[in-house]
Amino acid sequence: MKDGGLSGSLIVLSALTVLAGTAGSEPPSGEGWVPLFNGNDLTGWKVPSGNDGIWKVVDGVIDCTPRSDLKGDNSLWSKKALGDFTLHIEWRLKETKGEYPMPNVLPDGSNETDENGNIVTTTRPNADSGIYLRGSSKSQINIWCWPVGSGEVWGYRNDANMPPEVRAGATPNVCADKPVGEWNTFVITMKGERLTVVLNGKTVIDNVPLPGVPESGTIALQHHGGYNAERATWSPASSLIQFRNIYYKDLAPQEGS
Repeated sequence: MKDGGLSGSLIVLSALTVLAGTAGSEPPSGEGWVPLFNGNDLTGWKVPSGNDGIWKVVDGVIDCTPRSDLKGDNSLWSKKALGDFTLHIEWRLKETKGEYPMPNVLPDGSNETDENGNIVTTTRPNADSGIYLRGSSKSQINIWCWPVGSGEVWGYRNDANMPPEVRAGATPNVCADKPVGEWNTFVITMKGERLTVVLNGKTVIDNVPLPGVPESGTIALQHHGGYNAERATWSPASSLIQFRNIYYKDLAPQEGS
């Protein structure tokens, strides 16, 4: 009986070990999904040199411990370049550090102003990250605590040279974010120059054109701001974020189709 109990315990421990190792690698439903993150390490990603442990895998998820006092681009870039694709990626903001003055973004993509033309802001707790598409920071899908919600395409919404329909289209239709600390799911589709973003089952960006977006490129998990060791202070827009379950589906036409 004692030996049998020990064997049973070992089986349970083995099963728990397997589950722990694959916690960040559960494919979405449907066929054709290819993993970009294996749930165990950063194979397939370009870890920035001298990043001082900003990006690492913790309990099956990609974890960011951000630093604002390190030079250079410390975002985490995929080695795989994508053209036309659908990307499934789950993320959560772990916590906020400090407060940030946030504008009220109007449906046309502009910021609300007062009678003197000054931007109206509300100071709120914040964290900040995002996802770069096709190798371009301009086509960044924002992740943050702003009232307009995550999914906003900063580089296009704020480009005064873009047509009004593009700036409005780069503005989320609805704030679909879950509270800080909870997991969210993006389903991001790029087809040609057109982008659709679904957040937690709600379409927040609907088939907006992104003029000038590259035809293909890698994606990046953005490192925005973080802890400054020299000043012993946190940026109020720190990338205190985790990612998991990162899969893509190639939408390029197949030969003979």
